[in-house]
Amino acid sequence: MNDPGKMNLGEMVEYSEGSIVSRTIIDRNRGTVTLFSFDAGQSLSEHTAPFDAMVHVLEGLARIDISGRSHELSGGEMIIMPANEPHSVTAVEPFKMVLTMIRSE
Repeated sequence: MNDPGKMNLGEMVEYSEGSIVSRTIIDRNRGTVTLFSFDAGQSLSEHTAPFDAMVHVLEGLARIDISGRSHELSGGEMIIMPANEPHSVTAVEPFKMVLTMIRSE
């Protein structure tokens, strides 16, 4: 039986050559959940955010830099990017991730 509320996140966004693709899943006052796909070599440059964020890699390989420390994550792994800490995201190889941001006042 098909469950209409059930989703496969990895199938909800496709890769696009030389690009980053995003799809918002939840957008509320207190937080957001966004699905991303990155082609190899694509990146989000260093920036800060005023709230905590969790990156959960669904597939592929990513490098997440937080406050000058580099972390490699592959499918199934996650990391927390603390509020107001500089961070960047780079695709070592094509990868998909879920970004969950929680706003704290």
